[in-house]
Amino acid sequence: MDALQLKGKTALVVGIANRWSIAYAIAQQLQAHGVRLAVTYQNERVAAEVHKLTAAWPNTLLLPCELTDEAQIDAVFARLRDEFGQLNHLIHCVAFAERADLQGAFRAISRQGFRTALDISVYSLLALAQRAVSLMPPQQSSILTLTYMASERVVPNYNVMALAKAALENAVRYLANDLGPLGIRVNAISAGPVRTASARAIAGFTEMLKQHAEKAPLRRNITAEEVGKAALYLCSDLASGVTGTVHFVDAGYHILGV
Repeated sequence: MDALQLKGKTALVVGIANRWSIAYAIAQQLQAHGVRLAVTYQNERVAAEVHKLTAAWPNTLLLPCELTDEAQIDAVFARLRDEFGQLNHLIHCVAFAERADLQGAFRAISRQGFRTALDISVYSLLALAQRAVSLMPPQQSSILTLTYMASERVVPNYNVMALAKAALENAVRYLANDLGPLGIRVNAISAGPVRTASARAIAGFTEMLKQHAEKAPLRRNITAEEVGKAALYLCSDLASGVTGTVHFVDAGYHILGV
């Protein structure tokens, strides 16, 4: 018997922007293991790329969704209810901060920059979860998001996004407690640095990659595919007793003291 027990399940993947996206790596793994996907795209600027990336995946729903627009979120879940009937997995891979708030002095973070980062990177998870719950069957459903070690430790130039990731991890714990009685699991993956388009917006990212590879116990960087495989586990029946957890995929870097 397939221990993953994912074939025939459904998932909503939010956050694919291009082929380097961790969201894309997760979607690839889920699709390869028999999960039917719904994939959102933020706007028409990225729509063509998302269409191209998912073209070979049968019966995949492609839906526009600007996460600051409540009406668009409602429309996504209305389509999911009509097309899927139920939703087994919600994959939230969304984070955003203004470039000015990802560099310079931490104390210089703007009020609006703080609001933007927390709204898009954290509240969006709650907004999606609120709608997803009514579609999620007990003991067969999970919610997964992405975080980073800067939630707990100082990482140069991560600035406002570090605050957002700390809030996101706490949201995971509270959601896990809130949804546990409904049989819905909630977890986060804390990935090491990966060459994504958004990561390159962080000043000094190339040096961060170099130091990570030199110091991590496995003496290398991780790949988006490895994050995708961890997501596969957390969505599967193999992780049926796991919730409220931050699961590290960082070649062991998080255990180091220096």
